[in-house]
Amino acid sequence: MENTEITALLPHRDPFLFVDEILRADREEIRARHVFTEGAFFFRGHFPRYPVVPGVILIETMAQSGGAGLRKLGLLEGDALFFLASVDKVKFRRQVRPGEELRSEIRNLRVSSSAIRQAGKAYVGDELAAEAEWLCLIKRQ
Repeated sequence: MENTEITALLPHRDPFLFVDEILRADREEIRARHVFTEGAFFFRGHFPRYPVVPGVILIETMAQSGGAGLRKLGLLEGDALFFLASVDKVKFRRQVRPGEELRSEIRNLRVSSSAIRQAGKAYVGDELAAEAEWLCLIKRQ
């Protein structure tokens, strides 16, 4: 079941919605969480005998968390869509497995009416799983 607060903040829907809850949202930091359930579509093929969350999904999870937090803060208009334009400084530190909860910690580096630059770290418990910086371009519908 999708969280109505999150679906009000993001245009993404199942099976491509990777934010369960916004834990904190202020101008300095956004924190969010998502549990990767065993039924997630990508586990069937990545990898069937040893399922792990694909790295690109970890990046997408952080970017969705950052966008949802900005929208919750009122810094991103309700009809605006944001699209990844570049991803930099990516490092994968730990595998994320089915049933694990990912906590995203996002910093806003630059927010304007046309673009968002953020940096994020994703944790399972206290272990760093991934980190990256990204740029999203904003498109109004």
